Amino acid sequence: MDKKKLTESLLELIIQTSTNLTDDVKAAIYKAQLEEEVGGRASMILSTVVNNITDAKETTLPICQDTGMPAFYIHTPIGVNQLEIQEAANDAIVEATRLGKLRPNSVDSITGVNTGNNLGVNVPIFTFEQWEKDEIEVKLILKGGGSENQSAQYSLPAQIEGLGSAGRDLDGIRKCILHAVYNAQGHGCAAGFIGVGIGGDRASSYGLAKKQLFRRLDDVNEMPELAELEDYILDAANQLDIGMMGMGGKKTLLGCKIGANNRIAPSFFVSVAYNCWAFRRRAILIDPNTSEITKWYYDEENKEEAKAEGGSINIEDAIVLNTPLQEEDVRKLKVGDVVIINGEIHTGRDNLHKYLVDNESPIDLNGGIIYHCGPVMIKDEAGNWKVNAAGPTTSIREEPYQDKVIKKFGLRGIIGKGGMGANTLKALEEHGAVYLNAIGGAAQFYAKKLNKVNGVHFLEEFGVPEAMWHLQTEGFVAIVTMDSHGNSLHKEVQEKSLKNLSDFKEKVFK
Repeated sequence: MDKKKLTESLLELIIQTSTNLTDDVKAAIYKAQLEEEVGGRASMILSTVVNNITDAKETTLPICQDTGMPAFYIHTPIGVNQLEIQEAANDAIVEATRLGKLRPNSVDSITGVNTGNNLGVNVPIFTFEQWEKDEIEVKLILKGGGSENQSAQYSLPAQIEGLGSAGRDLDGIRKCILHAVYNAQGHGCAAGFIGVGIGGDRASSYGLAKKQLFRRLDDVNEMPELAELEDYILDAANQLDIGMMGMGGKKTLLGCKIGANNRIAPSFFVSVAYNCWAFRRRAILIDPNTSEITKWYYDEENKEEAKAEGGSINIEDAIVLNTPLQEEDVRKLKVGDVVIINGEIHTGRDNLHKYLVDNESPIDLNGGIIYHCGPVMIKDEAGNWKVNAAGPTTSIREEPYQDKVIKKFGLRGIIGKGGMGANTLKALEEHGAVYLNAIGGAAQFYAKKLNKVNGVHFLEEFGVPEAMWHLQTEGFVAIVTMDSHGNSLHKEVQEKSLKNLSDFKEKVFK
């Protein structure tokens, strides 16, 4: 193998995976856009998603700022040096991070220190298998934390919320999968894709579920029972009315693939690997002698690329907010309002919220907005910081801290995705603040709105994703989903979708 060329080939795989969705995924998203009600909330969100997909491909920048945990699945001919492939892949990961194609995500679990280059103990993930073919096959999936956190595992028999008793049969499996989709709500950037693993032990069951995500969306399961179940789940899940970003709509699930392993008699696991709409997986074949890429999967098998009309959120009636916000302006907002934000906002995720509960803020946050975002940041030729990608992160992780931070610092706005819980909703009402839902995964759409980096705190302590970035924005678009009057769209959708879920209690499969 040519080590230098192998690194280049793997770097190209990483860049394409991060910046350019495969044609089968794009086709599913474009189809969903056509099926939603024109002018409705879901349709407007999907239009923005479509624009984001196009922008990411054209600029070769990350579709979503959370480039996740890189996981390689590699088949090698007998006799090929797997250690050399792993070394080349590590080098490619480091270079992709330096170029801003990946966000530095690798964090020491004990010290909390970010390595800064996406390497670390068992990071990235490698799964090697030998095969009798002459070429090297490399599959890569970049699965972000928001979707990974919504993955689930069930042990049958079980009692399933909204669905009742689930036994060790296809009908019990059906109930587990539907509940996993319901439970994800908007936290995993719906509409999503799922892979399901049945059987095995706990580890192999989830491993099988994740491998299902590499199947083409238009393939047909070799097992007739599972093919029928896949079609059923896709239809039933889209009757839950969770919709795009958990804000309601016809499309909650865009793909479902299921596989089964044997198991031991005492155990029956059902694992669901949830993936957001920004479904980033690709695969290539590499010549082991030249290290050249000889084939790209997915796109070559579907040469006619799907097309869709662009668009964006309708902002004709949007309410303009200038930071710092005034309480009287916030109190006028209600759930469903579209807003445009101008002025300075501040990023803050898990580390910052934990810090702020026990310490003072390095800047005045009174009337300010905290954006739940871990951006991809690079320096330009002049040494100035630039936002490479900056969509919202899942907000519910900050629920243990958010009400305290709002009260302590006089915040008037929180931007994130997926909504928050009862404590935050109460704090919004008591202190005159609002929760604004940005479009999950739309990292290029929002990066364009963040035109200047005013400063940064805690960069060395927390690392790039967790640092407190002070960003100047113009034209930042979001939707009010939790207002200062005790109303929450997320709560409404969850209650409605639970009622819809209960409609699927009756036995369907024998």
